[in-house]
Amino acid sequence: MPIVKIDGREIEVPAGITILQACEMAGVEIPRFCYHERLSIAGNCRMCLVEVKPGPPKPQASCAMPVADKQEIITKSEVVQKARRGVMEFLLINHPLDCPICDQGGECDLQDQAMGYGFDRSRYHENKRAVPDKELGPLVKTSMNRCIQCTRCVRFAAEVAGVEELGATGRGEGMEITTYVRHALTTELAGNLVDICPVGALTSKPYAYEARSWELRKTESIDVFDALGANIRVDARGGQVMRVLPRLNDDVNEEWLGDKSRHAIDGLRYQRLDRPYVRTKGKLVEATWDEAFAAITARLANVEGDKIAAIVGDQCDAESMLALKDLMTALGSPNIDCRQDGAKLEAGPRGSYLFNAGIRGIDQADAILLIGTNPRWESPVLNARLRKRYLSGRCAIASVGPAVDLTYPVERLGAGPATLRDLADGKLGFAEKLKAARNPLIIVGMGALARDDGAAVLALARSLAVVNDDWNGFAVLHTAAARVGGLDLGVVPGERGRDVAGILAGAQSKEIEVVYLLAADEFDTSKLGKAFVIYQGHHGDAGAHRADVILPGAAYAEKPGTYVNMEGRVQQGFRANFPPGDAREDWAILRALSERLGKTLPYDTLDQVRARLVAVNRTFAALEQQSPGAWGEFGTAGAMTDAPFVSPISNYYMTDPISRASKTMAECVASRQHLMAAE
Repeated sequence: MPIVKIDGREIEVPAGITILQACEMAGVEIPRFCYHERLSIAGNCRMCLVEVKPGPPKPQASCAMPVADKQEIITKSEVVQKARRGVMEFLLINHPLDCPICDQGGECDLQDQAMGYGFDRSRYHENKRAVPDKELGPLVKTSMNRCIQCTRCVRFAAEVAGVEELGATGRGEGMEITTYVRHALTTELAGNLVDICPVGALTSKPYAYEARSWELRKTESIDVFDALGANIRVDARGGQVMRVLPRLNDDVNEEWLGDKSRHAIDGLRYQRLDRPYVRTKGKLVEATWDEAFAAITARLANVEGDKIAAIVGDQCDAESMLALKDLMTALGSPNIDCRQDGAKLEAGPRGSYLFNAGIRGIDQADAILLIGTNPRWESPVLNARLRKRYLSGRCAIASVGPAVDLTYPVERLGAGPATLRDLADGKLGFAEKLKAARNPLIIVGMGALARDDGAAVLALARSLAVVNDDWNGFAVLHTAAARVGGLDLGVVPGERGRDVAGILAGAQSKEIEVVYLLAADEFDTSKLGKAFVIYQGHHGDAGAHRADVILPGAAYAEKPGTYVNMEGRVQQGFRANFPPGDAREDWAILRALSERLGKTLPYDTLDQVRARLVAVNRTFAALEQQSPGAWGEFGTAGAMTDAPFVSPISNYYMTDPISRASKTMAECVASRQHLMAAE
């Protein structure tokens, strides 16, 4: 390994890294604009200049120069300082004085570095150039007069998002960053452009002129809009969530976040359930908590346990699922299910429902097979990781399922189970690639499992997976943030219990008299028949419209909660603000209801609930760790239909009560439809 001297101190560094990276390892901060750790090197801002000996007698761009043994690097000499001040002066020649009105104010790299290298006046007397703003869609607001042409946005679009729609036109002072074809960006990761822009040229359109960074309370949380479990920061002011930003976690989401996860948060303001309701004479009427509990108690009186059922929604935290399961057990009901889409997954061996290789394990895969999934819509950040693996080379990717643009080349083998059978029998060429691969990865989506023959598909996919001491190549790509946690807690039918399909059939035949919906909206509520429906949730969506009693709960940003992502990683989010009106935390509602029903649950505080979580499953004690899943027999070999696999998501921007209530997501849908109509 090379040994270099940085500002008089020797340090050993890995071979092949750049001088800028070596300086970072030595704890020396180097200013930069165009350089970004996850993008290719451009070397065009020249802010990262350093002196290098031996070398040319002039400052060198440290981001683009690799280290060499016995190299001396000087970062604080007068020559370097003068060069950086000169670069800053050039950058500010055309930069407008927009800081008082710029949404980037307080978080701007240019602003920060101008404090260290800027000058209090300009020697440039020509007029500043004017650049027209560009239309990039409903999420990204442009102020191109501020652009310093670092090209981070261009590289992100091409390398991470996989949509080569941004680029530079013109030369010299006439150079502009723009779209090649004038239309909105067609990526589900557009919001990340705002994060990587070092100035205020690209800002968040929904957040424009709403708040300043220093006004916001910043709370760490977990994203619930898909099953990846992206680490996020929720910024709130007063009682309102103002924005959501990604947090750095290389094992999960790196530093990216999907557009729905970032921008659907305005849905937290609309169509909220902020007080209890009881249906009286066919109409939902406002009620007190006592009146709502009394109506439930009266209806449940003398109802046998096997005539009571519960369905759990896709965004529920583990605490509320545990409380509901304990309440159903106390009432003598085995009819409970967290798989409202009907996925044929069982709470058996944990490895049967996990993304066993881990999100980071994608980087080690050398052959990937997608079965019944569209990861671009089901988990955009995971799809970006798959693209990253493709770009690194030596990885064959194929799919059995819907024909969609995944932003990287995919060999489409077929559409349904027949192709999967041929692959298992070795009749397709890709079977040889899977067999020859050291770390093959089989990714099975809900489009393959949430169907009548899903158990047979699961068994066939299991037969294709390679599992040994070093690698488990079986991976389930979930679409629900609550699914793995629910399976870990056993929120599935007990002995002689009914799953979602059985509950709905029982409700129609009047064998099920009472149905408890815990924020469950993603099924056909018209099939609930004449059953008495209790809906506990945070939005007036499908479940609330059908309900006989509504209990207002808290959304994910309004309560502390534990979530388990698709790879089995247990993570905790914290409360950013309080729920509106009379709404309460979900586990607390269930605890209070249990007391009124005479089935008091054995916990009174959140800490006690979490202790109960650990008692039920020790996995919940290992926070921020990907706990490996036990491997065993699962799935049911049997006949499969020839119906093609279909992705469970037909509209990325509206998949849950929060995003369906979001005006921003509605604008995204309209923008995408307009683009499709134009094509």
